[in-house]
Amino acid sequence: MHEDEVDIDGDLVARLVAEQFPELADLPITAFRSTGTVNAIYRIGDHLCARLPRMMEWAPDLDREWHWLPQLAPHLSLRVPEPVGKGHPTSSYPFAWAIYGWIDGQPYAGELVDDERQAARDLAQFVVELRTMDPAVGAPTVDAVRVEAPRTGREPLRQLDSVTRAAIESGRGVIDGDAATAAWERALDAPAWKGTPVWIHTDLLRPNLLVHDGRLAAVIDFGGVGVGDPAADVIAAWSVFRHAGRDVFREALAVDDDTWNRARGFALHQAAMIIPYYAETNPGFVAMAIRTVEEVLADVNA
Repeated sequence: MHEDEVDIDGDLVARLVAEQFPELADLPITAFRSTGTVNAIYRIGDHLCARLPRMMEWAPDLDREWHWLPQLAPHLSLRVPEPVGKGHPTSSYPFAWAIYGWIDGQPYAGELVDDERQAARDLAQFVVELRTMDPAVGAPTVDAVRVEAPRTGREPLRQLDSVTRAAIESGRGVIDGDAATAAWERALDAPAWKGTPVWIHTDLLRPNLLVHDGRLAAVIDFGGVGVGDPAADVIAAWSVFRHAGRDVFREALAVDDDTWNRARGFALHQAAMIIPYYAETNPGFVAMAIRTVEEVLADVNA
């Protein structure tokens, strides 16, 4: 999916596990196919999985997750990944990697949840739990939106203008470019955030929310976690929910108009960037991004 991506396959993972976790060497290693773009995921037996960063740019995310997730997890009502073992780089694989407990569930989809409004309440509760934790000493300051395609710098909304417009133009034919541009220009009117940083997940997309038995059950991938603009986690209003869930989510979080408009701009930017970058390599991820753009446009025009 990425030009500088390292080669990862089942044989490599089996060797890493056998060398660094010999007690697990007899368990079967199977690739887990997903729309994920940052880490390759392999199941280890029935109860464990390995996550291996694909690129140098994202390798530090695993260290961040490994450090902070155990401190955050006790305060969160939804299940989150449980770190089990941390692997080290070798001559055949250049980054740290990790083993986690496997969480049963499927990536969020509307047909999997019994009640979207309840799912929205459950996710809002998770966001509130994060926000109300005191920022710890040394907590990383993070961007308001994580884009899983290479980029540089910490960029507030207005500094994303040129790249967002270019991505919208590239997406014409699969999204309404004129409407998306108008929605983006409206988002630019939202004032910049100047508040107190709070804990944010930064990547509340459908693939990172797991549904089990009809309920939202878990949130995964904390590689972008840190403190920053609370609008980051409001992105789920469009990336996850439809109109009914979106209204419940906003009400549960008591989102003011400025934060709502800023978050909607971040959601549009993130989705627009995904569409051209993964058009050939990850069509499932692109389909989710197109859906997000459509939800943003429906909300703007409501």
